[in-house]
Amino acid sequence: MKLIFAQGNPEPEHSLSRHNVGFLILNTLATIHNAKWSEKSKFNAVITELNIDNEKVLLVKPSTFYNETGPALRKIVDFYKIDIENDLLVIHDDLALPFGTIRIRKQGSDAGNNGIKSINAHIDANYTRIKVGIHNELHDKTDDANFVLAKFTNQELTLLIEKIIPQSVKLVAQFSNNSLQHTSYKNLE
Repeated sequence: MKLIFAQGNPEPEHSLSRHNVGFLILNTLATIHNAKWSEKSKFNAVITELNIDNEKVLLVKPSTFYNETGPALRKIVDFYKIDIENDLLVIHDDLALPFGTIRIRKQGSDAGNNGIKSINAHIDANYTRIKVGIHNELHDKTDDANFVLAKFTNQELTLLIEKIIPQSVKLVAQFSNNSLQHTSYKNLE
């Protein structure tokens, strides 16, 4: 079993914010597979299950705030006995990467991302990540918190829908069949 855990904020007003790019990717995956989300209060998450290349895959969106996702992930990892090193994929935005960049990494520091800091405080940091770049020139005009909570621009949403989310969906499939390479995809614009 593979566990795909996305970072994001559960409130509807944040659904198209930069911090919720992981949720957007999982929502697309669920739609492609006709999967229905189910609230699991014992895990502080909404979960759906699907099959990708004959591998059982859990998609998880925590119902906690972005910066407090570690406890939810810990509960799910323990309950399903997930092998963190081989079967956990976390998808999150990355403020240091330019918009249009996707980077796949195994382990690493939180790099100032408070959601990853929460996860790393609750599980071993030796898990795979898909980091989706969100940095653009607007970031230089505002603080980090306001930038990550702001909605994507219409131009960014178009690129997300046409390029970034489809590429991310392919990467999740590769992770599910153990063929994901740790690399970067740049200039998906």
